[in-house]
Amino acid sequence: MTTTLLRTAGELHARVRDGRRAVVMTMGALHEGHATLIRTAREIAGPDGEVVVTVFVNPLQFGKGEDLDRYPRTLDADLKIAEQAGADAVFAPAVDEVYPGGEPQVRISAGPMGERLEGSSRPGHFDGMLTVVAKLLHLTRPDVALYGQKDAQQLALIRRMVRDLNFGVEIVGVPTVREEDGLALSSRNRYLSPKERRTALALSQALFAGRDRHAAQEALRARAREVPATRARAEALSAIGESRAAADAHAVSKAVPGAPAAVLAAARLVLDEAARLDPPLELDYVALVDPADFTQITEDDFTGEAVLAVAARVGTTRLIDNIPLTFGAAS
Repeated sequence: MTTTLLRTAGELHARVRDGRRAVVMTMGALHEGHATLIRTAREIAGPDGEVVVTVFVNPLQFGKGEDLDRYPRTLDADLKIAEQAGADAVFAPAVDEVYPGGEPQVRISAGPMGERLEGSSRPGHFDGMLTVVAKLLHLTRPDVALYGQKDAQQLALIRRMVRDLNFGVEIVGVPTVREEDGLALSSRNRYLSPKERRTALALSQALFAGRDRHAAQEALRARAREVPATRARAEALSAIGESRAAADAHAVSKAVPGAPAAVLAAARLVLDEAARLDPPLELDYVALVDPADFTQITEDDFTGEAVLAVAARVGTTRLIDNIPLTFGAAS
């Protein structure tokens, strides 16, 4: 398969379509995470469908002082990766092709959900992101569009926009791809020096610590449901000198309250230690949020889907990561 490079919407619209069109939107500097998205798109589109990869560094989603000018632009390498992963076409428009009248006067607003976490740290970022996603959806006219779960808040906002504004497109989230040491793949990883990269591992290590604490809490939840009289059992065991079993039973009785707080505490412990490294990790936020609207979860007895998210700066590079968790899944 030879991947075709397209520069204008007219060239894209002139292509004959037989099956479904699946689109993967990127800002270029493609890596294995993008390749995974493209391969997944190929599977969804099938042999008769078409996979289009967009490569466009969107100026609207870079704030003052952010890395628009130094953001890597590697189109030749991107074409090779896209071709190897199964893309039919790469749509790499110039800025004036996407914004022919200059910066658009009318834009998509991310609303309150876009002001939380990443939106608080990067004001206006999500308005710019949603505006270009809306434009690229119109320009590429896909049946399905795929996005990585590493950008969890972005994915949630795109899903909300598509639903709220009646876009006729299916949105698919693809799990985060990681290096062998756990670091989430990102085009910004190339900015890290070897020492900075070692510090950056604290992001994924904090998430994994939270995940492990979550797994332990959920196991205790399940046991608490199986043995409802745990507190009484602990007292009885203590009375006959079974101190170890009594302590275990007492832990089970205390398992349900505070589970989200325990997950956050485990993640924070790793991040606090990383703040003392050389170079240090400068934490922006770590939060446990509802994936529907990215409000923070504060209830001790919370049940349902959640996202444990973190953002931090190492040197001059800002990185984000997250993992999904489910509280109280078993019944």
